[in-house]
Amino acid sequence: QVQLVYSGGGLVQTGGSFRLSCAASRRTFSAYAMGWFRRAPGKEREFVAAIEWTGASTYYADSVKGRFTISRDYAKNTVCLQMNSLKPEETAVYYCAEDRQILIRLWVSMVECDYWGQGTQVTVSS
Repeated sequence: QVQLVYSGGGLVQTGGSFRLSCAASRRTFSAYAMGWFRRAPGKEREFVAAIEWTGASTYYADSVKGRFTISRDYAKNTVCLQMNSLKPEETAVYYCAEDRQILIRLWVSMVECDYWGQGTQVTVSS
């Protein structure tokens, strides 16, 4: 079993920034991707961003393009999400995920992943 452990999250004002990190306890697949989803209050969980583990490719939801950046540290088995210019409607629980699906453009429609973290709350005050 892989554990995904977070750091980051909390309260920030509109226009502010946060950096979320997620460390996987071990590598389980020879080829995989990691990414982030979020669930806002009263809404379905939605895709945010994903990165293929070599770092060769990234994919973002249209709503975060140009403001969020996903990156990975292969040595630390960690994926990070830098979030800038945050909006109140982006208040949500953010989930880290790992999956064998390396065609990361398909993550936008994925409902389940091989592994999920428990989530970290990000609150953007207006």
